[in-house]
Amino acid sequence: MEKISLKDTGTRAPKDFDKDITKKKTSEILNKLDDLQNLLFAEGKHSVLVVIQGMDASGKDGVIRNVLGVLNPQGVTVKSFKTPTLEELSHDFLWRVHNAAPAKGMIQIFNRSHYEDILITRVHGWCDDETAKKRMNAINDFEKLLQEHNNTYILKFYLHISKEEQQERLMERMKDPGKMWKYNEKDFEEAKLWDDYRKVYEDCFEHCNEIPWTIVPADQNWYKEFIIASALYELLKDLDMKFPGLKK
Repeated sequence: MEKISLKDTGTRAPKDFDKDITKKKTSEILNKLDDLQNLLFAEGKHSVLVVIQGMDASGKDGVIRNVLGVLNPQGVTVKSFKTPTLEELSHDFLWRVHNAAPAKGMIQIFNRSHYEDILITRVHGWCDDETAKKRMNAINDFEKLLQEHNNTYILKFYLHISKEEQQERLMERMKDPGKMWKYNEKDFEEAKLWDDYRKVYEDCFEHCNEIPWTIVPADQNWYKEFIIASALYELLKDLDMKFPGLKK
């Protein structure tokens, strides 16, 4: 796989994409996804793990609300991984993650994920390069385990936002009453580490790519939502799922 360079990857939709047409297509896809998710739940043979990573203000919550939030909540769960608790720190780093893996029939969303243990931890020096390499190998094995032993399909998205757009969105949180609850002064400190985060993300893409990453241009929400909805739709429709018959 060719090494991903984020600085050479666009953060906006291609010029030939029309916003209104794309939003209409997304709406049509979401209607189809609703039926497919119902079928996934009823058949109970497969599960889906959606990993969403990205810099602060890249729009992770918006994707969950506007794409995955339209699906039946009985079959979709969301897990956000915050700072580990003392109990979690007393186990291996994947202990708390494995417990949140999707059951058959379910779509599980990770809003940030096990990848934080090789991202923010490296940027802040809590995890050295040697430990990070071991963790990457463990992550690859973990994802392979889910695939091979629970019929779990994994979609991994990196929401690729520009530095300028991030700053604009962070400033908006200070001014918009509807977004002030998201404001965290630490976000501006983290934003100063932009280049460091880019470096560890690119390392992650290179060494944890047995299940490939989708780099999603995220400066425009309508395009970001279209890309993620389309990927999930293509996955589910190709599973050749069928409703089970009457139980005997």
